Formats: sequence, structure tokens, C-alpha cells
Amino acid sequence: MADVNRGKRPLSPHISIYRPQINMVTSIVNRITGVAMSLAAVLIVWWLLAASTSSSYFDFVNGVLTSWFGLLVLFGSLWALWFHLLGGLRHLIMDFGIGYDLKWVDLGGWAIVVASLVLTAASIICLAIF
Repeated sequence: MADVNRGKRPLSPHISIYRPQINMVTSIVNRITGVAMSLAAVLIVWWLLAASTSSSYFDFVNGVLTSWFGLLVLFGSLWALWFHLLGGLRHLIMDFGIGYDLKWVDLGGWAIVVASLVLTAASIICLAIF
């Protein structure tokens, strides 16, 4: 049977009512970083395959990955790794029923953002030293 009110129904309220909140943004970014890390894994496998193929091909791939754009992608992948790890730990803690108070939800979201940036910077400094 045809629905006569199909074109007159209101849109879902999330389009016009909800504003972005830190817990919503961190959840979405956590999913995006999971996909981004999969793509970064492809780059690492490409680099390892090039190392096992020939020195000229390895030099080409290594040049791509150590260019300014390649380093930007690799550093972004490092941030994605930290963000996804911290987001996963936050979800694990919340699976135990801890941290559902609105104050702690917001604090945990901001903590993930700040800690991922700090850990990324610390990792880059450690990589530069060693």
C-alpha cells in the first residue's frame, strides 16, 4: 500500500537540532582514524615490498615516503594511531560503566584530543633523536 504522507514527513531531527559535541566528534574521528590506519598499513607494506624487490625501486618508494607529503601522511598516521588507541581505551573504560557522567564524557573527549597531540609530538621527537 502506498504511503500518501511520504513527501510531507519531517526530516530526521539530527539535521536541524543537534549541534556537534566533543563526544560525538571524537566517536566519528575514532572511526575515521581506524580506516586511515588501514591505508597507512598499505603504505608500510608497499615500503617493505619495495625493500625486498630492488634498490632502485626502494629508492623511489623511500623518496615518496620521505617527501614532505609522505612525511605529512606518516605523521598524520602516527596521530591517528594514538587517537584511535586512546579512543579505544576510553570505550573500554566506558564498557565497564565508568565515565558516563556528562562532565566526564566531555573531559574524556578533550583528554583524548590533547593526549593524542602530545603523544604524537613526543613520538616525533623520540624518532628524531634516535
